[in-house]
Amino acid sequence: MTVTAPRPTRPDSLRRACAAALDIAGPALRRLRAEMPSAGEGAPAAPGEGLRHDALAAFGLGRSRAGSAPPIVAALAQLRHVVIGVAVLSGAVNLLALAGSFYMLEVYDRVIPSRSVATLVGLSLIVLVLYLGQGFFDLIRSRLLLRAGRAFDEALSRRVFRAIVTLPLRGRPEADGLRPMRDLDQIRSALAGGGPGALFDLPWVPVYLGLLFAFHVWIGLTTLVGALALVGLTILAEVLTRHHARDAREAAAARGFVAESSRRNAETVRALGMEPDLAGLWARVNAASHATQERTAEITGAIHNASKVLRVVLQSAVLGVGAFLVIRQEATAGVIIAGSILSARALAPIDQAIGYWKTFSAARECWRHLGAALEAAGAEPEGLSLPAPCRTLTVEQASVAPPGSQRLTVLDVGLTLQAGQGLGIVGHSASGKSSLARLLVGIWAPFRGVVRLDGARLDQWRPHELGRHVGYLPQEVELFPGTVAANIARFRPGAEAEGIIAAAKAARVHDLILGLPEGYQTQIGERGALLSAGQRQRLALARALYGDPFLVVLDEPNANLDQEGEAALTEAIAGVRERGGIVVVIAHRPSALAALDQVMVMAHGRVQALGPRDEILPTLTRPRAMPAAPSGFAAGFVPLSLKVAQGGRS
Repeated sequence: MTVTAPRPTRPDSLRRACAAALDIAGPALRRLRAEMPSAGEGAPAAPGEGLRHDALAAFGLGRSRAGSAPPIVAALAQLRHVVIGVAVLSGAVNLLALAGSFYMLEVYDRVIPSRSVATLVGLSLIVLVLYLGQGFFDLIRSRLLLRAGRAFDEALSRRVFRAIVTLPLRGRPEADGLRPMRDLDQIRSALAGGGPGALFDLPWVPVYLGLLFAFHVWIGLTTLVGALALVGLTILAEVLTRHHARDAREAAAARGFVAESSRRNAETVRALGMEPDLAGLWARVNAASHATQERTAEITGAIHNASKVLRVVLQSAVLGVGAFLVIRQEATAGVIIAGSILSARALAPIDQAIGYWKTFSAARECWRHLGAALEAAGAEPEGLSLPAPCRTLTVEQASVAPPGSQRLTVLDVGLTLQAGQGLGIVGHSASGKSSLARLLVGIWAPFRGVVRLDGARLDQWRPHELGRHVGYLPQEVELFPGTVAANIARFRPGAEAEGIIAAAKAARVHDLILGLPEGYQTQIGERGALLSAGQRQRLALARALYGDPFLVVLDEPNANLDQEGEAALTEAIAGVRERGGIVVVIAHRPSALAALDQVMVMAHGRVQALGPRDEILPTLTRPRAMPAAPSGFAAGFVPLSLKVAQGGRS
């Protein structure tokens, strides 16, 4: 059999091919740069149904219940221009990859028989140019994939951060609370790595096989058998590693949770002598994590080694078949070398896909988990920019349960507070006080009933706009790494010094801050570790008062305060009322109620008494027992009217 090689590619044809590829890749890069800053969270999916369907099929995701594309798929669909550019570049790379095999075919079948040095030099120069073009296009493709990974990350980063913050409030805590972020990192690495290039090379395997069949049917069949064997190894890798890979990720998350919890509570661990016991727990979860990872690595390593051995065997088999055909005068010597090179190129994408399979499998699991997390978190609620509240806070027979629980901790609370009023909430531990505080500021949604500011339900506000009108001091104070000024300003960009200082003075901590090493620019460390508990609480009070919010809710604001701090707290509460705000204070000590005019008594999640402070406080110390009642009224509490006195300030 005589094989006639095609005419060598002319240099001007190569230049035209390079220019055409650059014309396609250049606009894709420019379009990607233009889209990256404005990559929206949850932008509507644009045309490109084929891409979306391929992505959905590959990762096992369907459309959301509302019928629109999930945000993670929409973010991928925004990269459709990049995908087209990568596909075109992959085509150029794979076409130019044929240069080596045809070069050897020409050398053995034409140059050597003719002994023409000029032909050899000409062919060598042409193939050198083609190799340079292949490397150039491969470089552009890799950079395009890097930018695609970054664009995908930027398109979803805000949604992922919102999921990290929102999911714990919706009853979906995880051992690894930062897993959505890690999932996004994994997917970005998968997009920016060499795996997508291998996947784009796979459609060219039939082209290579067709050329091998054109050389000779036996060479084509030998390579086809090897390709099918490699595909079988890929499927085997998927079947054997799917569950092990998931177990390995879960074990790694549990390992990280134990380590992070121990680090956060290092003082408690040391003081209570818990280190040996926690070290034993750590050793167990660490061993489990390593065991699952080793099992996965053993399987993938064995399959990868088998694929490498198979490739070497197949390459030798192609050489052997070619030699047999030459002996039978059914092929030339050039066919032996060209067939060997081309068969290796045909199997390279499959082998690369096997090596990439572990990353692909991890990215697919992260894709599914991240998609579920983003859907559970939901999009940023839409709403109108309502006027700043300035009149009333109303709670209409509201009940609330912790996220993920059906046990109500607050039952049928109803109250109305006018501008300038202050309400103190007292009661035994676990009476529902902190749950009510979370309900008032919109952290927990009501199970039934409604909370209104100036007649508008809290869910009618955009969360970030509602936060500007609310000041909240939680029972467990958390400050963020940064300066004192940034913490008071709630890390708001462009916060003016006047507003920060005004909030500090309203909380009566201005002088305290000036006494710190660098004043307002003092770095407070992680969770405010460089400050005392009382200092942290007073700075958190200043943060709650920043921007003169209309509603200020303080949960145990005097828990860590000395006498001077309590006096400053009383003045701060009075200042909020004087400027027309509403203050709600949860307290165990009566000293926190000095600047308030209303008091509510709670027990078992229900309101036991509600009315003017001077009427309620004496009943709390009255030495009289009350019979148990089905309504849940606590002993020692005298039920008064459940309607807050309307009217002016006190």
